Amino acid sequence: MVHLRSRLGGLESGASEPEINMAPLIDMVFILLIFFLVTTTFVREAGVEVQRPTAATAAAKEKGALIVGVTGDGRIFVERRQVDLRSVRGLVERFLAEDPAGAVIIAADKTTPTGRTVAVLDQARLAGAKEVAVAARRPGP
Repeated sequence: MVHLRSRLGGLESGASEPEINMAPLIDMVFILLIFFLVTTTFVREAGVEVQRPTAATAAAKEKGALIVGVTGDGRIFVERRQVDLRSVRGLVERFLAEDPAGAVIIAADKTTPTGRTVAVLDQARLAGAKEVAVAARRPGP
């Protein structure tokens, strides 16, 4: 065992090995974790891949959004699971309760019947969504 000398130059009889205090390090890790969780924008994916139509005015959404996917045969997906048209309103209401400024994006396949897309859009509006958009991609060069 190594003895440490005090400032006066004598040996301390009960001296133990120095320890590293990990509490401040753990505190900093938790503070950083909380910071990143609070500042991260979460995007809820529809869970289905669709062929979006092209639009010259397509723009990227920068804030959190709930993505509702509509396939070419009219199936609706929210958060990677298939849902019924009647449950879209409740899911949008729950999303807006968590993020009142959130947007709803309808990612409809380009072969989806217009009536089905409008029905999903209507359910989102009835749920109280102020910002509802239909996803599109910019035309390639």
